Amino acid sequence: MSTPASITELLSGLNPAQRDAAAHVDGPAMIIAGAGSGKTRVLTFRLAHLLQGGHAEPVELLALTFTNKAAKEMKARIQDLVGYRARYILMGTFHSLFSRILRVEAGRLGYTSEFTVYDEDDAQSLIRRLLKENNLDDKRYKPRSIKNAISQAKNWLVSPERFARDHVGDEFTDIASKLYTQYNHRLHQANAMDFDDLLVNMVNLLDQHPDMLHKYQHRFRYIMVDEYQDTNVAQYTILKKLAAVHENLVVVGDDAQSIYSFRGANIQNILNFQKDYPDTKVYKLEQNYRSTQTIVEAANQVIAHNKYQIPKKVFTENSQGELIRIFMAASELDEAQRVVDNIREQKMVHSYFNRHFAVLYRTNAQSRAMEDGLRRAGIPYRVFGGLSFYRRKEIKDMVAYLRLAINPTDEEAFKRIINYPTRGIGDTTVERLIIAAHERGISLFEAAAQARQIADLSRSAAALEAFVTMIRSFQALLEAPAQEVVTFVARHSGILKDLHKENTPESRSRWENVQELINAAQEHAQGESEDKTLKGFLAEIALYTDADEDVENPDYVTLMTIHAAKGLEFKSVFVVGLEEELFPSAMSGTSREDLEEERRLFYVAITRAEERLTLTHARSRLRFGSVTYPEPSRFLEELDEQYVKRSAPPLQAEQAAYASGAPRPEPRQQGRMLPLSKADQSPARPVTARPLSGAAASAPQPAASGPFVPTDPAQLAVGQRVAHNRFGEGTIVSIEDEGSNPRAVVNFRVGGNKTLILKYAKLMVLE
Repeated sequence: MSTPASITELLSGLNPAQRDAAAHVDGPAMIIAGAGSGKTRVLTFRLAHLLQGGHAEPVELLALTFTNKAAKEMKARIQDLVGYRARYILMGTFHSLFSRILRVEAGRLGYTSEFTVYDEDDAQSLIRRLLKENNLDDKRYKPRSIKNAISQAKNWLVSPERFARDHVGDEFTDIASKLYTQYNHRLHQANAMDFDDLLVNMVNLLDQHPDMLHKYQHRFRYIMVDEYQDTNVAQYTILKKLAAVHENLVVVGDDAQSIYSFRGANIQNILNFQKDYPDTKVYKLEQNYRSTQTIVEAANQVIAHNKYQIPKKVFTENSQGELIRIFMAASELDEAQRVVDNIREQKMVHSYFNRHFAVLYRTNAQSRAMEDGLRRAGIPYRVFGGLSFYRRKEIKDMVAYLRLAINPTDEEAFKRIINYPTRGIGDTTVERLIIAAHERGISLFEAAAQARQIADLSRSAAALEAFVTMIRSFQALLEAPAQEVVTFVARHSGILKDLHKENTPESRSRWENVQELINAAQEHAQGESEDKTLKGFLAEIALYTDADEDVENPDYVTLMTIHAAKGLEFKSVFVVGLEEELFPSAMSGTSREDLEEERRLFYVAITRAEERLTLTHARSRLRFGSVTYPEPSRFLEELDEQYVKRSAPPLQAEQAAYASGAPRPEPRQQGRMLPLSKADQSPARPVTARPLSGAAASAPQPAASGPFVPTDPAQLAVGQRVAHNRFGEGTIVSIEDEGSNPRAVVNFRVGGNKTLILKYAKLMVLE
């Protein structure tokens, strides 16, 4: 370990803006960190400065980061700067840190410290059970949808009672409201919390117990929060309460990168921070160290179209760099092939490795064509957002045994493993067991232990008692180091034997995964964690995400959604599928707020690129089983020509795509198709309508058969008959003036009323 640095040495390597932010000590502060501006460096150095300058002891610091992996790396860097004391900073994600506090204070809320954390699969399994008990069809009322509704309510701190009061009359929300109450009750009964409860119960702890509020307000004198633009109402509430005494709250973030509203993130938290804390000191990190001037300036130009933002001007002293390449492919197959060709070319010309490339898309479904193209080319790739290690079946089976040993009231763990490996306990027995447990007000584990005294279970009593005896043998080892317990459970549960018996490549792979779980337990026991037991190990892995995993071979092309790419950077980035109704999403067409978030998402995609950026769209795309002919994304039109180099697909590439099976588009008016010649690439060029054939003839069409020339939005008025190149003919019902984004409600002959933002709608007045 290096010798701790002096304060002067600590701050000497920062630029003036970074140095000012890192040297901030007392009072609220907001650090607006533009993309690639070195915010992690500032976070690290500020925490080191607080310690080295004698302003705080490590236990008085609370640092909330985006991932546990980021927290671990940051803590190691701080330790290099100031020594071993950095180990005692409480640093991690909201969920991981508040989980630790709740385990200490669990008794205050009616839990034990051994409470289980239900993941998404556990939660949906419980909801599926509740639907069945309420005689509701889980195909009509999707467990995932019910869980999402409950999760949103919890993120906004909406109780079951308030949810029921505020959502009256809508059938789905009536059902969700009813199940929300039952779901919470069953979680508590199982001594379990879901991920959202780790925040809700932290709020409850501080609200309901003044001594707890006083304790943690005075313990955490200095609080730092990364990615503040992504906090939700529950997180905001916790921070307000914890920081109320000292107000030494420093938040770091970028409103231009707020992209998680679907998870409950509230951009108003960062936009209104100065209203919450009038004495706030604002620091702006505006120098980008990541990208070329071309990429930085183009990103600035795009985000400038948003109304709701904190003004800043990101700049860079890096080289000008290459122009941003934009190309139109014939289809998604051609798009994938051209991306592959570009990757091969850049590897040869610029000596890039596979790991230097990322292909980003709006939805996971877009990965298929890219995967096929890379696989055919023999280029290694990895799709992020796939099944992570701790979500694989064999690992979840093992963890269920471990969870049940620690918390015998864990209903979901019990149901998962009661008959795996097979031990003669069928579904009928499990159903009878559930009924018996609920009638007696006891857990499934207790009911199994009492099977001989329950008439309906007498035939399965021996098997149930053997299971109970096995779990109790695991419980006898709970104080041993974690890897000893995991090894014992793997052997004596029968899982390793079952996987070995199958003797297939897949079962051998699953067997190796179980061995890797044992390795993980050993690493935990030999690491810095204070709790070396199984309880400590499970508390740690219950909060792991894909972003926390390591990969053996790092040289692969990265495929991921733009949401998953936030915080990452690559030498060369491809953003594919830049088409209307795909990116921006079709769901964002009628709301300024939603459209601005889509634009922020595009900004995030652009700013992942260090040296080269390629944007693509397809002339035709297969979506939901049908060929569509999308318009290029409006975001492409927001890029100034001085930053881009556009190219149309070569004719032979289009012919090759169709030869490989891609459907050839018929001439049509619906969905603007850009001609191939360079002179015809201007988005303002009229596209002449031609007669439609086949099924396309029944689609809605404008009445006019001549050139489709959009009317200036300023000339549109209520009552006019208009044509749209996708929805056909309609009448303007109303126009709502919203400054730079007026909207119109248009009643279309086919499709009814639609609300359109006029400057993007491209409506043509019909005579």
